[in-house]
Amino acid sequence: MTALPEGLFATTRHGYKMHFHTVGEGQPVLWLHGSGPGASGWSNFLKNAEALAAHGYQSVLLDSIGYGLSDKPTDVDYTLPFMAECAADVMASLGHEQYAIIGNSQGGAQAIRVALTHSDRVSKLVLMAPGGLEKREAYMEMKGIRSMIRCIYGPEGITLDGMRRVFTKQVFDASQFPEGVTERRTEIALTQPIHVFKTMRVDNQEEQLSELTCPTLGLWGMNDVFCPPTGATKLATQVPNCRVILLNQCGHWVMVEHAEVFNRAVAEFLTHG
Repeated sequence: MTALPEGLFATTRHGYKMHFHTVGEGQPVLWLHGSGPGASGWSNFLKNAEALAAHGYQSVLLDSIGYGLSDKPTDVDYTLPFMAECAADVMASLGHEQYAIIGNSQGGAQAIRVALTHSDRVSKLVLMAPGGLEKREAYMEMKGIRSMIRCIYGPEGITLDGMRRVFTKQVFDASQFPEGVTERRTEIALTQPIHVFKTMRVDNQEEQLSELTCPTLGLWGMNDVFCPPTGATKLATQVPNCRVILLNQCGHWVMVEHAEVFNRAVAEFLTHG
């Protein structure tokens, strides 16, 4: 697949092949992308991982189960526990004692889940507008989510024009959207069974935030139209050891739209806590 170069593979306890790329050398950092069609670790985070490598970190850019070049089974529901456990299996297979985890959107919800269920394996969390902090109805009211649903379930299915309408909403300033990303993601999205999207469920984990034990950094764009920015306050008030950065003139993809701020803040947090 030209849109996504092949990297490495790990196998979960249930035999699923999980695809990932590694960038840099040093302390391990697992990156978890969101649930938009065509997402992959490489397409979402490559430039950020390259910046982090300069600070002595090895990034594992994982394709979640059902995404990228990872397996896409159609005989299982894509619940949050299932997807998070597949990510945790990759962590275990690579042999590092602990990881920092960086997650965006649905990947942020996965990161929270892994930190709750495998707290001994997670040293720090970075959450960029994570999902799973509201009731489902709150997300269904978001303009970006409604646009993504139309793209996936429209009469023509996933098209390049539909993908453009969705992903220009990821940022506050559409002119800043990275060139070529939509085309590459569309190519990947066309390989994803509709079953992945139909069965995806993200639990509301707000009541469990107080159980997170690791240091946590939250980042949120005030102009996010996918995950309500009110979630930033929930992180700041309910996670015991947490710092939250709010950015105006910023949409859902903090790591793209304000990459310099994001990279600097994450490197400082991982290094100094």
